[in-house]
Amino acid sequence: MSRVAIVTGGASGIGRALGTALVRRGDLVVLADVDGDAAAQVADQLRAAGPGTATAAAVDVRDADAVAALVTGTAERHGRLDLLFNNAGIGIGGPAEELALAHWDRTLDVNLRGVVHGVHAAYPLMVRQGHGHIVNTASLAGLLPSPGSAPYATTKWAVVGLSLSLRAEGAPRGVRVSVVCPGGVDTPILDKGMPADLPRVPSLEGVDTRALITRFSGGRLYSADALADDVLRGMDRNRAVIVAPRQARVMWRLMRLSPSLVLRVWAAMAARGPGGSGTVRAPAPAPTAEVSREPASR
Repeated sequence: MSRVAIVTGGASGIGRALGTALVRRGDLVVLADVDGDAAAQVADQLRAAGPGTATAAAVDVRDADAVAALVTGTAERHGRLDLLFNNAGIGIGGPAEELALAHWDRTLDVNLRGVVHGVHAAYPLMVRQGHGHIVNTASLAGLLPSPGSAPYATTKWAVVGLSLSLRAEGAPRGVRVSVVCPGGVDTPILDKGMPADLPRVPSLEGVDTRALITRFSGGRLYSADALADDVLRGMDRNRAVIVAPRQARVMWRLMRLSPSLVLRVWAAMAARGPGGSGTVRAPAPAPTAEVSREPASR
């Protein structure tokens, strides 16, 4: 039986890969993205490929009413909502002393409140159904220290906490919750830079984020398609925390075994900076969620 799924941030990167994998399984997928035109193009391509199907919706996850309308509308049209992937996000980093409140606000609005909006809309519906699975995209930066990415890491640690707390609460009511914590993933977010409507961060100018994240990921980025396969496999097995690729799992295990050691290592790396200059100029653990094309904050 095909499942009904919503994927936010579904027009590119991890969201697009998740949508593709779900349609390949025969599911009915709603690709929601702030860029509705891009989501529609991807949905057209997925419908043509099958065997499942896809539709598109233009949704800014910062808008709670829009997210609620997406969730309730999907459930009303199809009689249920089986899967919600709260995947939309933004990567913002830089030295904390150079960041304006606008950087913090944007990151919190998209990465944390966007997930809260999805949970607030879908969880009660799934409780009433007696079934459903919510999959929240966090990051390895939600499990490890992330010098140079304080706003991003703040939201991702929060998403991990939200997910695990909701998982324990939802389990006896038939609702499953998983959180995805990828390492460095090859997605367009690595090439977008800071949103144009936010204040400039001097230390980020001239920094090649893709090269930096690749270096912190052991010289190789993980593909979004491979991550999507990992996510669906972990979801099928009802994993609480889905960490990929293997290098990321190794780092997570080390953090659990010796947090003080990891903190010392990251502090030393931060002191050197990406160019060895002794100044933190850019994020360390990779931003992995989508999408950074949202309009100016309300």
